[in-house]
Amino acid sequence: MERGEALHIKLRTALGIGIPVIFGSALAVGVAAFPANATSYQDTAVSASSVTDEMLGVSGLAVTNGDAQILLSGTGVSSWSLHSGPSGVSITGSAIQCAGCTATSAAQVVVDAKDSNGNAEALVISVVITADNNIQKTGTPTAVKVTNLTDTDNSNGTVSFSATTSASSLSYAESNLPTGLSSGNPLTYSGGTAAPGTYSNVKATATDSDGAVLNGTFTLTVDGNVVTTSTYGDYVNKFGNGFDSYQQHDYAGALIAGWTATQADPATHFILNSGTHSGAVQIEYAPNGSASGLCVSDPGGGWGSDPLRDGLILANCNTGPWQQFIRQSDGTLKNVATGLYVNPDGTGAQLRGESSTVSWGGAVYTWTAESSLPS
Repeated sequence: MERGEALHIKLRTALGIGIPVIFGSALAVGVAAFPANATSYQDTAVSASSVTDEMLGVSGLAVTNGDAQILLSGTGVSSWSLHSGPSGVSITGSAIQCAGCTATSAAQVVVDAKDSNGNAEALVISVVITADNNIQKTGTPTAVKVTNLTDTDNSNGTVSFSATTSASSLSYAESNLPTGLSSGNPLTYSGGTAAPGTYSNVKATATDSDGAVLNGTFTLTVDGNVVTTSTYGDYVNKFGNGFDSYQQHDYAGALIAGWTATQADPATHFILNSGTHSGAVQIEYAPNGSASGLCVSDPGGGWGSDPLRDGLILANCNTGPWQQFIRQSDGTLKNVATGLYVNPDGTGAQLRGESSTVSWGGAVYTWTAESSLPS
């Protein structure tokens, strides 16, 4: 709602009653009473069922010489792509061509034939290139596939994957994971905050160094402990700096800076609300524990008074994505609307959203209850 909003109206509360204010289609409510705790999770183990490999949807791949080009064909090919080759080689549709290539009597081109589900077979093609950009195949291309994708190690609370290929190396990734887990091999619970439960149709992908791909699905089980966190406190990094309403300003448009979070400084007091987007939270300014109805936002350039396009400010609380932040497994915070990470720029500077996190670790935040902040 705050993106492009021209009205900077302060929302107040009285006698513990939220006063609703309508801005367009959004409802902003300040609430003086709030729950003392919120429930989150600390994962303790992950396990997986056997992987069901998808069937490679391409077949009958063939390579023939054409007029100064190499022609590719096959059944079930959704797209062809060039994986590697000499400078100047390209693929247009299903034809390998050359422009500005260096003449050579022995070179190698690797192309990938992808099916509609993202699985792929690679072809390693020996070629000769003449001075007039004529490229032709020599010999018989080598087909490269990934097979037998499986979870080979499903112990010690982690899941490792393996597969078979004739290429030099393989990499693995998982997708459709529950919020709170990150892709990796092994897939681990370490640092995970996913809700315990069983999740079906999780996807594993093995990709080899020639670009051949095999996908599979499995059922993932997450074990974890409930962690009860005070909703009254602040997000604090390892240097002790937390979110701070600059100079204790209590109005829409106030800057959010990085500052030492303490019990005595009401500018560093916030309430952690459940977000309206999956896995997200909303951070409401609450000096001395009193909810203000103003929430931390990355307006994405929608406020002309914001010194930075993605500088964090306070805005009237609403359900829009600009005020929704998802804590990543590494402790960083990502804004739902912009996809940017919250970064500091030193003590006293405005927090801002950026495409990557600062290298010195200041973007890793931990929610700290007000009672645990320095006095």
